[in-house]
This record gives sequence, structure tokens and C-alpha cells, in this order.
Amino acid sequence: MSNFVDECSLNVKGGDGGAGCVSFRREAHTPMGGPDGGDGGKGGDVWLVADHNTASLLAFRDHPHRKAQSGTHGKGAKRHGAKGDDLVVPVPVGTQIIDWEGTPLADLVGDGDRWLAAAGGQGGKGNARFLSNKRRAPGFAEQGEVGEERWIRLELKLMADVALVGFPNVGKSTLISRISAARPKIADYPFTTLEPNLGVVRLDDGFEMVVADIPGLIEGAAEGRGLGHRFLRHIERASVLVLLLDLSPFAGETWEEQEATLLGELGGYRPDLLDRPRLRVGSRADLAEPGVVDGFDGLVVSAVTGEGIPQLIGALRREVEAARAEQAPPEGFVTLRPAVEGITISRRDDGSFVVEGREAIRAVNLNDLTNPEAMDVARGRLAKLGVDRALGRAGARNGDAVHIGGLSFDWESDDEMDVQPFDERPEPDTVDGEDGGADDEWGDAGDRGP
Repeated sequence: MSNFVDECSLNVKGGDGGAGCVSFRREAHTPMGGPDGGDGGKGGDVWLVADHNTASLLAFRDHPHRKAQSGTHGKGAKRHGAKGDDLVVPVPVGTQIIDWEGTPLADLVGDGDRWLAAAGGQGGKGNARFLSNKRRAPGFAEQGEVGEERWIRLELKLMADVALVGFPNVGKSTLISRISAARPKIADYPFTTLEPNLGVVRLDDGFEMVVADIPGLIEGAAEGRGLGHRFLRHIERASVLVLLLDLSPFAGETWEEQEATLLGELGGYRPDLLDRPRLRVGSRADLAEPGVVDGFDGLVVSAVTGEGIPQLIGALRREVEAARAEQAPPEGFVTLRPAVEGITISRRDDGSFVVEGREAIRAVNLNDLTNPEAMDVARGRLAKLGVDRALGRAGARNGDAVHIGGLSFDWESDDEMDVQPFDERPEPDTVDGEDGGADDEWGDAGDRGP
């Protein structure tokens, strides 16, 4: 079983917020104390963090679920629930995050880069928050908000200075084992390497460069043949390309034909790869005919005998130093997701209306909507959001079913509004908390809780 995984699916879920508490102060000399229910704690967030000590996505192959801790519920005596711990999930440096529709969300190219994968839910308010001059003994509280949950895709693109590119069985694995401490699988048959290998080349003066052994490419790799896209992906971030061409009589093709095929596949995958600095290196020189070696235009090496290895390392160093001087370090990105504000109204096939929006759902997220005071609070919150007016503009009429989160009710309005059919309504006003008269039916709930 391979220990290297470069793509996987991941399910992330933020912790749920704790529920607010319904409690009243009861002591020996205070038999009728006021409400003292505490707030629920916020759920923990899920963060993906690039870690240079994580080599692959293997940890997610068999265990693709990650969930943060939920907040605890509030208690009496105004004791607030504890916040849930955030969950930090380490991923390899060079991990790209993509949503289920294929849109890139983030690219973590530096050690310590982090991205918020799933936000935790807000904790609910305890009944002490709903105390007002009009409401002296609120017998209800808020439920905690459910944490965000979604599936995402992770793809790893190796961060290397040099990428060894060549046909299967041309000696890439043997070469990287010769110039670095990497010990890849080596055998005398094609496709010995089925996963990329990284090796660090360290020189006596302290200079270091990372070399990647990319599994052998074949004709048609740019179209995905032979897992070509998965292998070519790891070449994208390499500063220098080494075309390793087999000079031995067992190659089956001349080095000119090998080079033409490799360049064609690189250009077919990403044309800008042809603009990268590259070295032409002839391998397996110990098996090559003298005439072939003499006619080769490039460095000639033998990983078995060591011929040409010092010259190759020196040439690689010069190319890498020049690339580092000209190119800025790769920069990652994070796609910002602005919080959606306000409400939206949609209509189902059965004619009922659906009110969507975080504020609207939280407005009805109370633990006991059979309580008249709780219903008054919900009505007041919805009125301040402009839900009543928006439903009227959407074509809602008295008796129509309305759904908000887990709440369904028949809409009634005493206001005289310019009600229009749903498909002919004008653009809705911006919801800014002033609904221009919707309080007539809902009433002023007097929600002065912070």
C-alpha cells in the first residue's frame, strides 16, 4: 500500500454552538429573583494549516471526516458555556483546496499558511438576555447555531526546485538516490516509480536544493493517459526542469525523439512550462554506444558509475540560484467569502415561500416558540429585518405558507401593501433593519437584550 497520497476528499464540520439556559434566581431571601440563564459557548472552527512536517494527504484517505468541538450549554447564575476548541488540521505545504464544484478556494504554499475550512456556530443567548421592562420573566432562550459543514477536495502540488522529467525506466530514481539521501524503489522494469519522490541535495558550503523524481511520462500524458495529469501536476511549481534522456540501446527511441515527446507533453499540459529553465541530460552513459554519447548535445551522466554527477550538481546549482534570484517565492491565495447579509425570498413549486438568511434563521431560533413572549420576540426580530415587507413584495398573500429554518407558519398581514405576483415583483429594497411599517402586525417585542 502506497504511503503517498496527493489528492483526497475531506469533510469538515465546525462545532455547534451551545444552547442558552432558561433559569431564574432562587435563594432563601430572594424567592422571586429575575432571570439568570447564561449564554451558550461558540462552537470551534476547523482550520487547515500547511505544515512542512506533513509529507502527503495519507491521513485523510481512510479517515476523511474532521469535526471541531461544540460549545457547551449555558447554566444558571449567568454562567456562560465554554467555547469549543478549534481543530487545526495539518496538510502538506503546497496543498490546494477546491470546493465540490471545482472552484479553487485556497493554495497553501508556505509553512504556517492557514485557511478557515468550517466556521463554528454561535452560542445561543440565555433568558437573562431577554429581560426588559415589558418582559420581566422571560421563560425562553436561544438555541445554539449549527456549525458549518461541507465537503472539499485537497490536491497536493510538490514544492521542489528541480523536477526530473523523463520516460519510464530512464534512471530518474537511481539518479536522485545518487545525489541525495532519498531512497526510492529501483528496479529494471518500467513504472517502478508510481509516486513522486523528493530528495534534498546538500553541498559542503550549506547550499540546499530540493529535487523531485516525477513518475515516468508517456505519450498522451497531457490528455491524462497513464495518470499523466496527476504526475504533471507536481512539475508546475519546479523552478528548473531536467529532461533525462536515455542514451542506452535499450531505450527504443533516440534521445531526439524522447525530447520531442517530452516537450510536446509539457507544452500540451501547460505551455508556460516550456519557458522554464531546463537542462538536457543524457542518462545511462555506461551502457551507451560511444557514437551516441559523442553526438549528444548536453550533459552525460551515469548514476551507476558516477560519471558526470559532479558536473550535473554544479549545473543544477547555477540554474537554481539564477531562478531564485529572478523569481519571487511562490505566493498562495485564499478566496475570501464575505458573510452574506440580509434576507432572500424564494418560492417553492407548491406555492409556499422560503425566507433564507442567517439573520432570519437566528431570529426564530428560540427554544420554545409556543411561549407567547418568545413568539413576540421572533416577530419583532423578523419585522426589523423587513421580512414582512419582503414577503409582500414577493407576492405573498394572507394564508400562504412560509418557511424560515425549521419554522413553518401561515402568513398574515394587516398592512396595506402593493402586493404583486412573484415573477413580476420589482427588485427588493436593501434590507437594513428599517421595514417602513411592518411593526403594525408583528408588534414591538421590546427585545432590548444585548
